[in-house]
Amino acid sequence: MNKLRVGVVGCGIGREHIAAFQKLPDLFEVTAVCDSGPGKAPAVAGEFGIARATTSYDELCRLDDVDVIAVCTPSYLHYEQSLQALAAGKHVICEKPVAKSLRQVDELATAAEKAQRRLMPVYQYRFGHGAQKLKLLVDAGVAGPAYLTTVETAWRRRLPYYDGTWRGKWETELGGALVTLAIHAHDLVTYILGPVANVYARTATAVNPIETEDTLSASLQMADGSLCSLAVTTGSVREISRHRFCFANVTAESCLEPYSNTSDPWQFDADTPQAKAQIDELLAGFVPLPERYVGQFSRFAQALACNTELPVTIHDAHVSLELITALYKSSGAWQPVSVPIRPDDEWYEG
Repeated sequence: MNKLRVGVVGCGIGREHIAAFQKLPDLFEVTAVCDSGPGKAPAVAGEFGIARATTSYDELCRLDDVDVIAVCTPSYLHYEQSLQALAAGKHVICEKPVAKSLRQVDELATAAEKAQRRLMPVYQYRFGHGAQKLKLLVDAGVAGPAYLTTVETAWRRRLPYYDGTWRGKWETELGGALVTLAIHAHDLVTYILGPVANVYARTATAVNPIETEDTLSASLQMADGSLCSLAVTTGSVREISRHRFCFANVTAESCLEPYSNTSDPWQFDADTPQAKAQIDELLAGFVPLPERYVGQFSRFAQALACNTELPVTIHDAHVSLELITALYKSSGAWQPVSVPIRPDDEWYEG
């Protein structure tokens, strides 16, 4: 594979992207870093040994030695910066959320196709070994029909997290805990189970005096007929993340690590000795690939080299944002909301 040359914009979460790219030196080289904040880009460039630092995103997009731009800026900048990078002939890796509306997500898909470049949303939690083992069982048909899934995102965010930043504001964060905190936990539901059919949700701003929600309780019916409950808060003294999937033949439960609960250890309890034998045989053959950012980025490089489907697609981003949109719509209307959300629905606009 040809080594991909990367420019990273945004020196917050962008530092984690850079560290992941540098763990894959045969696949990537970070050639430039960009941040509008005074002194941020040079400091990060010095820390990671990157040759070029700039405060100008226009300059980053013009660089000939950049094949891929990783967009790691605040939420409200993602859509425009992704469009600009695609127009400049760059592939794009974009942090969540990629846009503020379903319309914008679909426009990004069209722009990528027109530019003949690839756009990959970042959903790195999919690649934890525990989640990948469950995916293996489900795809092999061993798990059986799904019954009930429960997801908890119980984290702690105090007021200084929001003060003087883009967070907690509709205009800049584009939402609250649903959009930038629990989005990964909820993405795993559709990654494992497939589409959502309808939702019923309640949101509240209970923990901090911010514009957006920080608390959610929601009930989902999946397209396969199974049920799912989602619970989110930023007011949990003990931080945990938990997934529990109840299938006919196996119950799978994650560990409780708040920011890495898709990694091992997961517990898989079989319903019968026969099911246990099948599950044990499949899991014995599980091949652990890299996790998190390293896992997603290595698969991205492979997809570009082989011209195959990306490990996370713009369609996946649409599915993720569609669930978020349906949850907001339901909470605002105090009634169930069906999915999909069509282009003639006012909520399609954001």
